[in-house]
Amino acid sequence: MGLNSDAIAGQTPLDEEESEGLLIRSITTQAELNEFEQMNIEKAIEWTLGRNITVEKFCSETFVKQLHLKMFQQVWRWAGKFRLSEKNIGIRSSLISTELKKLNDDCSFWINNKVYPEEEIAIRYKHRLVSIHCFSNGNGRHSRLMADVMMTHVFKKKEFTWGSVALANNSEYRRLYLDALHAADNGNMIPLVIFAKS
Repeated sequence: MGLNSDAIAGQTPLDEEESEGLLIRSITTQAELNEFEQMNIEKAIEWTLGRNITVEKFCSETFVKQLHLKMFQQVWRWAGKFRLSEKNIGIRSSLISTELKKLNDDCSFWINNKVYPEEEIAIRYKHRLVSIHCFSNGNGRHSRLMADVMMTHVFKKKEFTWGSVALANNSEYRRLYLDALHAADNGNMIPLVIFAKS
């Protein structure tokens, strides 16, 4: 495809077939790719604003795929489709639907039974979703937007600020974000909740 991809910390590399799914052939650098993806993501955010997203709708494979599609459909041919390849993070691709169903069932239970504070539910969902790693790429951004949609539509609260900076570039904020993710991997959600609100 001709894309000079300089992977940054915590980013999932694409295999050759996934890279061939790039729809905009004029993109040659990671910075250009980030820019096109961000424009598409902003359209996805606008799309969510006019929707009535209930707990049942949110906690579904259909919505998880639909939001990823809206975020990346103008950039990647495989947007909204579960990955078929194995990555350096995430579960085996053949288990994605099963593990996502478990997560959605758990999340529905957490919400309906107020198991955790609302912000923690959104962060727990985001963390498990990114751990499953449903898609070839964009999982971090997708899981953050899913958490924001949960906050704004399900809980009727303000979305997270995620450090108020773009996390697609190597930066001190990205390092703090990755550190918070690692803490969550070890069962401590507090740093990730704090980062999401920063």
